[in-house]
Amino acid sequence: MNNRFTTLFEQKIKNVLNIYCTAGYPELHSTIEVMEALQDNAADIIELGMPYSDPLADGPVIQQSNMVALENGMSIPLLFEQLKDMRNSIHIPVILMGYMNPVMQYGVERFCSDAAKAGIDGIILPDLPMHEFETEYQQYFNRYGLKFIFLVTPETSDDRIRRIDELGSGFIYAVSSSSTTGNDKAIEDQEPYFKRLQSMNLKNPVMAGFGIKDKRTFLTASKYCNGVIIGSAYINALKNTPGIKKATKEFLNTVMG
Repeated sequence: MNNRFTTLFEQKIKNVLNIYCTAGYPELHSTIEVMEALQDNAADIIELGMPYSDPLADGPVIQQSNMVALENGMSIPLLFEQLKDMRNSIHIPVILMGYMNPVMQYGVERFCSDAAKAGIDGIILPDLPMHEFETEYQQYFNRYGLKFIFLVTPETSDDRIRRIDELGSGFIYAVSSSSTTGNDKAIEDQEPYFKRLQSMNLKNPVMAGFGIKDKRTFLTASKYCNGVIIGSAYINALKNTPGIKKATKEFLNTVMG
């Protein structure tokens, strides 16, 4: 059983930084280069998006990166091909984030098996209902040692959050608002929600995402959560960049500096 998450959260319980990037973006074969740049510049977790034509939870920036990656020719089989030697250079936890339709087409058990072979630690599928996960698919994630990460929102009831805490593993993804990624809602407005999660003494770490883009929002969310997830702001930093390493370093300096 893979314990990169366990090791990470034992060593670092605050200010954990999870950065989202889209596989096959900005170029088809950028995936590993982007991941290495993130690891080299103090990212603690990499969340790798599997491009999909209808990414419901994502805002315009990540949607656009999905379109570019699909146009570049990215697919799940190609992604696993790109990741087959990933663990030669990537040592931090890596999550695959995507949607059920392409995973179902690929075959859920085959997907879990190939993800585990590649060295993936966890999976996020926002459109997989909790009941279906529990009754149909949990067995595959467990069989291949993959953590399954659920999302919660400010509207999620305490009872449901506790059920998610029982069923999920790795961490709980605390969406800071009920809108899509990259929104401009003030993170400070969500402090009561983050405090509520903190007061529940959940067994899984809590990572806050959506609307976190710089040092101020990073520190605000980190007051109450174990860390943050940044996506759209990093994708923007990669847009039209002459160099992935330089753009990544400059962006992460604005968050962590």
